[in-house]
Amino acid sequence: MRPPTIEDMAADRSGMNAPTTGGRTGLAQGSVPLAVRMRPTSLEEVAGQQHLLGRGSPLVQLATGTRENPGGVSVILWGPPGTGKTTLAQAIARQSGREFVELSAVTAGVKDVREVMEKALTHRDLYGSTTVLFLDEIHRFSKAQQDALLPGVENGWVILIAATTENPSFSVISPLLSRSLLLTLKPLTDADLGMLVDRAVEDPRGLGGSVVLGDEARSAIVRLASGDARRALTALEAAAASAGAAQDDDDDQVPVVDADTVAAAVDRALLRYDRQGDEHYDVISAFIKSVRGSDVDAALHYLARMIEAGEDPRFIARRIIISASEDIGMADPQALPIAVAAAQAVQLIGMPEGRIPLAEAVVYLATAPKSNAAYSGVNAAMADVKAGRMGVVPNHLRDAHYAGAKRLGHGKGYIYSHDAEHGVAQQQYLPDALEGTEYYTPTTNGYEREVGPRLDRLRKITRGASGDA
Repeated sequence: MRPPTIEDMAADRSGMNAPTTGGRTGLAQGSVPLAVRMRPTSLEEVAGQQHLLGRGSPLVQLATGTRENPGGVSVILWGPPGTGKTTLAQAIARQSGREFVELSAVTAGVKDVREVMEKALTHRDLYGSTTVLFLDEIHRFSKAQQDALLPGVENGWVILIAATTENPSFSVISPLLSRSLLLTLKPLTDADLGMLVDRAVEDPRGLGGSVVLGDEARSAIVRLASGDARRALTALEAAAASAGAAQDDDDDQVPVVDADTVAAAVDRALLRYDRQGDEHYDVISAFIKSVRGSDVDAALHYLARMIEAGEDPRFIARRIIISASEDIGMADPQALPIAVAAAQAVQLIGMPEGRIPLAEAVVYLATAPKSNAAYSGVNAAMADVKAGRMGVVPNHLRDAHYAGAKRLGHGKGYIYSHDAEHGVAQQQYLPDALEGTEYYTPTTNGYEREVGPRLDRLRKITRGASGDA
């Protein structure tokens, strides 16, 4: 008895995958989502990711291998949602006709993985075939669960195709990474999405020509999808259903999906944003770099993306405070108080009104002069301390208030600054080992234009050169 192939499984599920039309317009397609019905059956049908599908590429080798000569190695597919990770895995399985097992890290455990490995080993020993294991969302597996995959991958019992939206360097264990190829998927282009939408409108597996899609509606769906194929097809399905429902029963014309229909069916663009995932870090990184780069429009854009995605406003406020200190610093000493005030305002009034003080602080910081001199200065000082460049505190600066301190010479020779001319005294403050070291170098931006010359005069006085404070 031969093991079941992907064709067998597909035949068993043919009733599920076949489009079932119903109703006057033929828009009803059963309970299977359009995005599932339109999944490619071969790599040739896959939209986008052409950088991974060239002749002889690992994915092509996996798809063109045979049961007895599988070819290829295990791969980890890393990319945003809706870029085709599951689609690629299923297309490879269908095209090659080999054993294909699909697990989701959300519901599967070590027991499930071990069962797959045992069956894969049996298939290899009895039939000389290799099993393809597709593991979705591998980043949700713990270290112990990922360890359970290692024997099968290392010994060739299975060819693993793992999918993740998280950076594998942080979410996948090193032994598994070293035994797999890491392939990075890109968001689909507008052209890729447009092709998918057009195909879904005409294909019998999809809408089968039961609606007419206007150019503006097509553009709106592509724009709302933001590189996500699943989102594009979901929006199309919702808009097609709305168009069919809005049509009069006695109207025999094919329903038309226009821009208004899309707007009504899809209330807003669903942001690709995971507060624990890569997009969280990518967007906040772009936000901070936009403020630092003085692009106020980009800064407000990324602020809006975080707010709309439901990011914790306290997190945003904390990053604004850090930016005020790190990137503006002494070029505008008011930046930090304004950032702190915005954070306090958000705590007091909450959201959605809290977006207003946040935006005010962002505009102020983005348009303020920039300096990281104070930030660089403390980093340089800490680097010296960590490297052991410290020395002892000069005697005249030591605490002289405790018993016996004066006998040790503590405080002897200290000059009280307020007794000196201009309130600045000539005396050594740094330890001997660091005498003459300069950590703070002000820029010529904003307020630091005034700080620089004054600092030069102060250093001349404290270090014994002539100068006026």
